[in-house]
Amino acid sequence: MTLRLDWAGYDAATYACRHWHYSRAVPAGRLIVIGVWERDAFKGVVIFSRGATPRIGSPYGLTQLEVCELTRIALREHEAPVSRIVAIALRMLRKRCPGMRLVISYAAGEQGHHGGVYQAGGWIYEGPKDTYTMEVRGEHRHGRSIGAKYGRHDLAWLRENVDPEAKAVRGLVRHKYLMPLDEKMRAAVAPLATTYPKRNQIRAETRGEPGHGS
Repeated sequence: MTLRLDWAGYDAATYACRHWHYSRAVPAGRLIVIGVWERDAFKGVVIFSRGATPRIGSPYGLTQLEVCELTRIALREHEAPVSRIVAIALRMLRKRCPGMRLVISYAAGEQGHHGGVYQAGGWIYEGPKDTYTMEVRGEHRHGRSIGAKYGRHDLAWLRENVDPEAKAVRGLVRHKYLMPLDEKMRAAVAPLATTYPKRNQIRAETRGEPGHGS
């Protein structure tokens, strides 16, 4: 098995996300897309982006230029462990963006994901976080993705202009993982670590890996 990762573009991201990720959507905003090939066959993408909020780095004393989110692991059937694919992608990110100090990712509890990929890669587990999505035309997406697609994401406007049945879906849980990219940042976030969740502990977290958990 020959594994190769290389930089890819928006078309590759769109195809992989629509075919092999539970969200069927590409993250909003500026993206860093890394393609994955095995034996020269395209297997999908790993995507880093700014994340859902401009304040993503605030809890860690970081600017928006020092932190990003691993927002998609969209893969078809493949042989290489996902943790290995992610590890290579992180090395590529670090080389391309030397000022980047922290990567954040979320495993979607509502999809039955607990973050096994991140655990295998030695990520720091910060804990479960309550969240919500918006349901518009039968699709569940975060507000930023809704805004990127329709221009606005406030519920009243969406109901009036896009889907009269649009609604917020609350009571969801996402598992937050951190990957520091330098030793000083690792020392700063290490005290935040909590015990890894187990797959069978995903309580009614499925109320209501990516695609794996991102």
